[in-house]
This record gives sequence, C-alpha cells and structure tokens, in this order.
Amino acid sequence: MSIPRFMRALLKTAPKAGLQWTAQHPVPRVSGNDVLVRVTQTSICGTDLHIYKYDAWAQRTLPLPLVVGHEYVGRIAALGDLVAQSSPLKVGDRVTGEGHLTCGFCRNCRAGRQHLCRNTLGVGVQRDGAFADYLVIPARNVVRLPDAIPDVWGAVMDPLGNAVHTALANDLVGEDVLITGAGPIGVMAAGICRHVGARHVVVTDVRDERLQMARACGATLALRVPTAAADVADNEQATVQALRDTMRTLGMTEGFDIGLEMSGSASAFRSMLATMNHGGRIALLGIPSEAFPIDWDQVVFKGLQVRGIYGREMYETWYRMITMLTGGLMERIAPVITHRYDAEDYETAFATALSGAAGKVILEWEPPAAAAAAAGG
Repeated sequence: MSIPRFMRALLKTAPKAGLQWTAQHPVPRVSGNDVLVRVTQTSICGTDLHIYKYDAWAQRTLPLPLVVGHEYVGRIAALGDLVAQSSPLKVGDRVTGEGHLTCGFCRNCRAGRQHLCRNTLGVGVQRDGAFADYLVIPARNVVRLPDAIPDVWGAVMDPLGNAVHTALANDLVGEDVLITGAGPIGVMAAGICRHVGARHVVVTDVRDERLQMARACGATLALRVPTAAADVADNEQATVQALRDTMRTLGMTEGFDIGLEMSGSASAFRSMLATMNHGGRIALLGIPSEAFPIDWDQVVFKGLQVRGIYGREMYETWYRMITMLTGGLMERIAPVITHRYDAEDYETAFATALSGAAGKVILEWEPPAAAAAAAGG
C-alpha cells in the first residue's frame, strides 16, 4: 500500500469556534508498537461538537494544534517493526479501535481494569485523531472487524461501546428500563436493552425527531417530556406525573428497575430518581454542564445503586459489540445512522450534527468504489 507524505486532515488550530481543513498535513510516522490506519469513514461525536464550539471544557482540555476525531474505521496501511514481528495484524486488515490510550502501569491497568486508568489520553482530544486520511494508533488499541460488519458500523463502534457498557452494567433480562436522553447513544441503548431481553424500555427526551428514532430502534414507549412551564420544578413535576401515567399504561406497579441516564440533565436525573423502584440500579453516562442538587432521600430510602460509566471496558465491551452486531443488533439500531457526507463537506456535516435532530453523522474519507477496490471487492 503506497503511503504519501501528506494527507487531508481536519484540525483545531486556533482557540476559537470552528475547525480548519488542510490537504497538506504530514502523514504521521509509525513507531515500533504502532499501526498506521488508512481511514475510510468517521463519525461525529458529541465530544467533537464541544471541540467545534470550543466551549469551556475544550478550552481547558485541548492542546493546539490538534487533528480531531476518534470514531473511525479503516484499513491497516503499515505496521511498526515490533508489531510486524509479534502480532497477528496484517497490512490490509479492516479495523476500528479503542480511543482511550492507557498507561499500562497504574493499579487499575495492572489489575485488568484499563478503562479506569487515571492517566488515560483520548485520541482526537489529547493527541492527534482520526479526522484525516491516516491515523497512528498503538497496536493494542486496534480491533479487527469481521467481514459481516460493514464499515459504517465500524465507524460508530466507539459510541456504541458507550451504550453497551452503560446498558450491560446491570442485568436487563425481564426488567423495566428508563432511558433519559434520546441522543444517538441513548437510542442505541434502547435497541441494546430490547436485544438482550428487557421487558419495557421507556425513553424520554425533548425532541420529537430523536424520540421517533428511539421508537424505530425498539423503545416500548418514547415520551416527550414537558418543557412549557417557566419554572423548572413545575416541568419536573409534570415529567414525573407523565412517567407515572406511562407506568400505569404499561402495567408497571412498582417503578423502573433499571435507569440509564444519557442526557446530563439535572431535571431528567431527578425525575428518574422519583420513578425508580426500591432496589433499582442506575447507570450514569450523561455529563452535566454544571453541578446540581438531588433529593438524597430517594437514593438512601429506596436503596438505589448509582454507578458512573466512562467509555468502554477494555476490551470486553468490544467483543460483546461484535457478537451483538453480527447477531441482529445492526438491523435493530440501523435508524440511528441518519446522514453521510464527504469529509470535505465537514461544515455541513457539523451543522447537521449541531442541529440536535440528527442521529449519527458519517464523514466519508474514501469514495466507496476506491474502498471496495482496495479491499479486493
């Protein structure tokens, strides 16, 4: 595979909103334990939107300049010397990869809990990422894809892994599940819950387009939460009442067994606490924009278990994803992929993602015909 000296890339170069496109960025060099991936498709993450807007989190987190992006699929273009000697990976393999780079030396890493590494670095956040023709990644982070998984699903396995990690944090079989937040990860989580045997899956959000996606992906009921009242407390009270009405409609008499908080909304979380069954289990993936109070009586006297989720378990989540995708999950959650754009049309792609009405937005880095030819198709 011929490798050029320069490549196209999408960068954050200045401390302001927006991204910069270049066709003359140096192709990264491959060291002994790395692989070079020829990127074919990427998808836009909520993190990328924070970077695009250059909000307070981005301002305190990003080193500039930076090639952004961390959700990708591609083919191995080159192997580092040590990888070529000791790894089953081959040039031409179709791969995606874990976007969290861990230290390997802290207590959690050495205990096999790399997803809890205190020294984690993010691809496309603290080091150059995947919105480019080529990406260098440590070989240990690479995940080979079976032929049965199309490229587009490889490009969204990073966020799908967040949904899998959150949903499977607790036993779902026969349980009633409440998901607050119908962004792409929340919608995929709804499909996962149904795929593995949850009884009822109720999804809440403020946007009708996203609720429609949730229904298409298997939600038993998708509920638009009230936002009309001027007072936040009144909206929360109305949401709790709407959820209780939903429970009666579904024949639920005690509350939700499992809560998956995907929105980062204080109001959504408080409404979830109010409608959980005693002994219920909550997994939190949504990140609030600021600290907020909750009614701790709901947690203590109901005996609730609350667990924070970050990223994916390395690498058990990836094995579970591959098994579920090849076992019917792709068809169930297909509606979550809503838009595809050529990479050079990134401004339109980001505008679509920022609209709040889209699911996963894909950037194509290689024409489909060229990708097929390179793969021998």
